[in-house]
Amino acid sequence: MKTILVPYDFSKEAQNALEFAQGLASKTKAHLKLLHVLEAPTMTSLGTMGTVESGNEIDQIYVIELIEKRKTQLAEIEALHENVDYKFSTKLVFGNPYAGITKEVTDFEANLIVMGSKGTSGLEELLIGSNTEKIVRNASCPVITVKDKRDVSEIKKIVFASDFGESAAKVVNKLKKLVSVLEAELALVKINTPSMFENTRSSKKTMEEFVREHQLENYSMEVFNSSSEEEGIIEFAEDSNADLIAMATHGRTGFLHLLSGSIAEDVVNHAKRPVWTMKVK
Repeated sequence: MKTILVPYDFSKEAQNALEFAQGLASKTKAHLKLLHVLEAPTMTSLGTMGTVESGNEIDQIYVIELIEKRKTQLAEIEALHENVDYKFSTKLVFGNPYAGITKEVTDFEANLIVMGSKGTSGLEELLIGSNTEKIVRNASCPVITVKDKRDVSEIKKIVFASDFGESAAKVVNKLKKLVSVLEAELALVKINTPSMFENTRSSKKTMEEFVREHQLENYSMEVFNSSSEEEGIIEFAEDSNADLIAMATHGRTGFLHLLSGSIAEDVVNHAKRPVWTMKVK
């Protein structure tokens, strides 16, 4: 893990994500970059260097003042990192948050994104989604979403929820690196639901084969029954006192995403614990 990107909007959740990422950077000596994407008011256009190119005078004054405020805030955050034992930098860009984050993931060659999530529910979740959801769905590297304050040193049990088939095989090596960095136990869980039932013997045989193939250590296995996969994952994490949830996501978009939804995004929205996700290509 050489590079960690933290999208930052100065919210409480973003600060929690930054502090979590700081703990990871200290452990791995990764380059930690904080990215703030500044959206201009709709009547105002910003040049690539942040200059105000159009709009009325009130809008121009507002945007100029906001830019200066954000630059000052980022400089203050940089000053707090002068004596850390890892590389730290900040970047201010202008435009759409999702587009800005996606571009920076590529430009920075991010190995991990750590970002805050407020979570959504109901109609807001169905119609709008969030930048966090979009990043979880489409990012080319693993994403850890954080809601509350979490000390990295206290992450000692990671739930990996999966069917332990092809998707799990594609993400397990990245997950193993995180488990190693955190020196955590890996709790493998297969969620059984009424519509996707599999007997326990068959599930455990698949999980045992997965463990052998990928040479997992310091792990436990369990089959957990619930009414839905999302609820089962969250319930199992709560019942087993886990510190973080890990999942693969298929990155579905458009009509297919509308029809089938995404278990990973649902868990990100509703779980209280940090959630590690990785898109399966």
